[in-house]
Amino acid sequence: MDFERGIREADETDLRTDELVINMGPQHPSTHGVLRLVLRTDGEVVSEIVPHIGYLHRSAEKIGENLSPRQFLPYSDRLDYLAAMNMNLGWALTVEKLLGMEVSEKCRHLRTIVCELDRISSHLVAAGCYGLDLGSFTPFTWTFREREKILNLFEAICGARLTYSYITVGGVTADAPPGWLKQVEEFLDEFTPVIDELHAVLTSNSIFIQRTAGVGVLSPEKAVDYGCSGPVLRGSGVGWDMRRDGEPIYARMYEGYKFEVIASVNGSYPQDEKYPPVPVEAIVGDSWHRFYVRMLEVVQSMKIVRQAIEKYSQCGGDVGKPIALKMKLPKGESYLETEAPKGQMGFMIIGDGTPVPWRVRIRSSSFCHASVIPELCRGLLIADVPAIVGSLDVVLGEIDR
Repeated sequence: MDFERGIREADETDLRTDELVINMGPQHPSTHGVLRLVLRTDGEVVSEIVPHIGYLHRSAEKIGENLSPRQFLPYSDRLDYLAAMNMNLGWALTVEKLLGMEVSEKCRHLRTIVCELDRISSHLVAAGCYGLDLGSFTPFTWTFREREKILNLFEAICGARLTYSYITVGGVTADAPPGWLKQVEEFLDEFTPVIDELHAVLTSNSIFIQRTAGVGVLSPEKAVDYGCSGPVLRGSGVGWDMRRDGEPIYARMYEGYKFEVIASVNGSYPQDEKYPPVPVEAIVGDSWHRFYVRMLEVVQSMKIVRQAIEKYSQCGGDVGKPIALKMKLPKGESYLETEAPKGQMGFMIIGDGTPVPWRVRIRSSSFCHASVIPELCRGLLIADVPAIVGSLDVVLGEIDR
């Protein structure tokens, strides 16, 4: 009898489980940078998750308070280093707003071309790395192959492939070289069929759908509460885009352009293209929808670039030139948010009459998206964490500013 009781107690002891604390990162391929996630798990279920940031902190804001706006431009490249053109644009427009400066129409169209190409490049990285996170290697090679073509175009226009410092306060550093616009059109023509291939291997892939559909559902209300923006917000069905809804100094860049703000309406999307259908398992606000929004935005960016090339070709004049290195800033403050590929990027600058700003502040969309990770991962499996983090497409250079 005692022997049987001892066996029973031993079995009960073996079945007893304790919570386990697991570190994911800061050196981990699925955290998209030096992000450390501390997971508290009960078996395979995540009961709590805490993001730890700061491993890439470089005091960008404080550096901005010790340099002139033109000198700070290369530091803006290092925020979202996967979308440096858009970072340059946000900083340049904010300073131009403070100075009451307007660039020429030709410059605006050229800025639109490079920023939308940069958006395509950023979304390609997001899609390729997301497939890699979930075990699909082929899309990663395809997306980076196409991204290389965009980087070749950027190298031709400004000499750099990652951190450009091309869009500057007062205009751009140089006009497009002869034949460059034709090269852009050739890239768009070559890239169009690749989108269908990516949809075939990722968007419509049954394994990809099982890993992402219904996983990490972010309701529209919570997306707004957490300050989410960009594809994360639009993936929850909120049709908000600063290119259409932003301040005039930024929205003027897209005035007269025809494009759709990609957001789900009752579970469906604008069907002006042959998009794959939304799977029945998908829920608006889940990881699949966030990925899908980026894929559709690539098509819209291609349309914008084609329109911008046509508008640019009809413009005369110059594309502006950088302001003086030590140009004095007026007393006052300026704040502006732009629609960067990962979401709304905000810059604030306060001038005090000297060439160096009194205060510089940067608002990061990725910081808000990292903040929502605990909400989305609670109660799910450990294997779902990379699927959720990858769908948010955070970049740590922007968070650790």
